[in-house]
Amino acid sequence: MTTPGLTFDTGALIALERGNKRMRGVLLAAEREGLDVIVPAAVLIEWWRNGPRQRAVLDSVAVEETTERLAMLAGEAIAAVSGATPIDALVMASAALRGDVVYTSDFGDLDQLRAHFPSVRVLSVSGG
Repeated sequence: MTTPGLTFDTGALIALERGNKRMRGVLLAAEREGLDVIVPAAVLIEWWRNGPRQRAVLDSVAVEETTERLAMLAGEAIAAVSGATPIDALVMASAALRGDVVYTSDFGDLDQLRAHFPSVRVLSVSGG
């Protein structure tokens, strides 16, 4: 098993890109504590627009490839949780494999996926 860390969704990356104080603090604390910050590769589809600020954010995280196992876990979550989207399910499945905490701006949708991934803690980028 991998050491738990943090998983960021698209909203967390956008918050970092925009200089969100809370998320900058989360990232600095993770670096200080030696925690991995993971971003599933599919999140980049929603987020990437190829800019210098984005490159700096991307360089501060580890991008996780979508494996067959990860895709299957996300698919099972979509089947189990009405209205779940593929990328949200993938973020939660990714975090569940490691026991990570997820940071998101879409708290409600990811929190609904906790019905399928009860071990994952979901936190808002706004702190609420």
